[in-house]
Amino acid sequence: MNVNNIISSFPHCIKGGTMNNSTYYFRAPQNEPVRAYSASSSERKLLVNELATHSNRRLEIPLIINGKEIYTGKTGKVVMPHNHSQTLADYHIATPKEINMAIEASLRAKEKWLKYPWVERASIMMKAAELIAGKYRYLLNATTMLCQSKTAHQAEIDAICETVDFLRFNSFFASQIFEQQPESTAGTLNRIEYRPLEGFVLAITPFNFTAIAANLTTSVALMGNTVVWKPASTSILSNYYFMKILQEAGLPDGVINFIPSSGQEISEVVLKHHELAGIHFTGSTEVFNKLWKSTSDNLNLYKGYPKLVGETGGKNFVIVHDSANIDEAVTGLIRGAFEYQGQKCSAASRAYISEKVWPELKEKMLSEMKKVKMGDISNFENFLGAVIDRKSFNTIMNYINLAKSDIDTEIIWGGNGDDSVGFFIEPTIILTSNPQFTTMKEEIFGPVLTVYIYKDKDFDQVLDLCDKTSPYSLTGAIFARDKYVIDGVIDKLRYTAGNFYINDKPTGAVVGQQPFGGGRSSGTNDKAGSHLNLLRWLNPRTIKETFCSPVDFRYPFMS
Repeated sequence: MNVNNIISSFPHCIKGGTMNNSTYYFRAPQNEPVRAYSASSSERKLLVNELATHSNRRLEIPLIINGKEIYTGKTGKVVMPHNHSQTLADYHIATPKEINMAIEASLRAKEKWLKYPWVERASIMMKAAELIAGKYRYLLNATTMLCQSKTAHQAEIDAICETVDFLRFNSFFASQIFEQQPESTAGTLNRIEYRPLEGFVLAITPFNFTAIAANLTTSVALMGNTVVWKPASTSILSNYYFMKILQEAGLPDGVINFIPSSGQEISEVVLKHHELAGIHFTGSTEVFNKLWKSTSDNLNLYKGYPKLVGETGGKNFVIVHDSANIDEAVTGLIRGAFEYQGQKCSAASRAYISEKVWPELKEKMLSEMKKVKMGDISNFENFLGAVIDRKSFNTIMNYINLAKSDIDTEIIWGGNGDDSVGFFIEPTIILTSNPQFTTMKEEIFGPVLTVYIYKDKDFDQVLDLCDKTSPYSLTGAIFARDKYVIDGVIDKLRYTAGNFYINDKPTGAVVGQQPFGGGRSSGTNDKAGSHLNLLRWLNPRTIKETFCSPVDFRYPFMS
């Protein structure tokens, strides 16, 4: 890829330097259209060609610190989850030496970057969006498919559309924030300077969404911060190409530093650094809790209080009321639970289904499951690929085997795994008579849905169960046609989900439409895909100027 550091002009973006005193407001963008990749389409042919190219290439991925590629000699492998004998890339791993280099590079870049006009920062993000939507669409899509075992549709809505949406919408949200200024009374001028945080920000990104990796880094940088980026080891291929696209879009050296490394070594260095200003995180609740505790233990080391923004686990629910449309509920359950092998923090993982509709719903759902195919994602007929790695495979299979051995559960679909070629686990449906069974409470992060059938007269108690069974509060859904029931559920489950869906699957939040995040053990609910998240990366300063200052300390009441 040619990294030319040239920022191209946009018809909708005012360009300028230090002499440009114009104020620019970005118009609300439209969400990037999703391409269908139908059998005879030119886009499918282009994607297939890109898949072939990267399937037969073994890349060497360096660190990128201060814009320079660094090879440490300590390496790991990127393999296809659906064909783990095939290596896509060898990536170099940062040691404490390189982690410190990345921190220093981010701090050196900070002074110039924070003074850079915000419209210029936004124009870099906008150019990156254009490159992804056009020139590099099939590259980023194909590498996400191969590296993270996503189908063409799942990669398209993630690596392309959501990434582009984050880059475009965040620029729009920033303009909304920056235009907000306080009132000024006679004789004074009040204003707010929207400073970035003081120090650097650590971004820790997950394997499951290329778009999350993009947003966790660029949302922070857009607001004037500089970033040390630890990508997940199982998504390094697509993440590396995204980093190269940012460079081609004109991102200055040192603003974002790409350092694959172990979580332990990152923590040992970064969490003890005086200039740590914040952590932008998506991953497990357990890891985020450790980060929170470590920063708390190290508060005496920091210049200020680091801002921690985290989106963590989920045990997402679907409630099917006896007034539900059965076909809608079946589709919502299958897509919500099994798209991308259930490896979404928002995936449907537990379902509470009315005994009145269960016989019909079960029959239709099992009939539809017969049509669900699993295998290599380069075969476009497959609905599922493989889970991400052997550790995940073993964890998920342990939950399934637990259900096989319990007297309160019955596996009514799937239940088998095969890791001989790829890390394949059948989409699995567990029926339980125990609403407190382990798979109703704990996050599995795989293609496993547990179903509990409730008596219709116990609907209110089921809502209590739904609210209190799991510590998470990320997403949830209700399928019902009775509006009084829907309104009652929304009220009763007020804090049970940060994103709630009516007659739809609990996944697929769209930037600018459904800001995403949850509370309780699901994170800090800072709503990625809205202005709310961007506010967390600012350290505002209020400035008051008095035009005619008092010259006598005495007040009239003192006469």
